[in-house]
This record gives sequence, structure tokens and C-alpha cells, in this order.
Amino acid sequence: MKTYEMLYVLENSLADEAKDELAAKFEGIVTSMGGTVLSTDKWGAKKLAYPINFKNDGYYALMTFEAQPAVVKELDRVAGLSDSVMRRMITVKA
Repeated sequence: MKTYEMLYVLENSLADEAKDELAAKFEGIVTSMGGTVLSTDKWGAKKLAYPINFKNDGYYALMTFEAQPAVVKELDRVAGLSDSVMRRMITVKA
């Protein structure tokens, strides 16, 4: 299994419970498909480099996990379907 990092930006207007639910949802996908979540760092609200959908702030979170490549595809698919996820990026950790 390889180690991956998923950086995602959520809408800052979401309630804290909704942000935690999304983080738990992503972690649940990894664990249900046989991977392990190493850490989830919640960076908090930060100003975006450029407006996305007329919003200037976003809530950043970084999840580090070990999994098979199929998990990455599923995470990307689920994050892309969520309206609350403004941007996401999954990379292999070197």
C-alpha cells in the first residue's frame, strides 16, 4: 500500500458538525476499503488565493492515509459529488 495525502477545501459557511461529518465520511471510505488513516489535520479557515464560487474563505483539512489506488478513485469521486467540497487534491506522499 502507498501513502497518500488528500487536501480538501470545504465551504467555510458550513456548521462545525457538518465539517466533522465530511471528515469522518472521507475517513470511513478509507477504512471501509481496507486502508488506514494515519492523521487528519484540520487547518481551519483561511483566505483563498482567488475567489471560488464568489467565496473568499475556505476551511482547509489534510488527511494522510495508506491505501490501494482504488480507494483514491473512490475518494475523488465522492468528494467531487459533494457540494460542500470546493476543491480537493490527492497526491502520493514521497
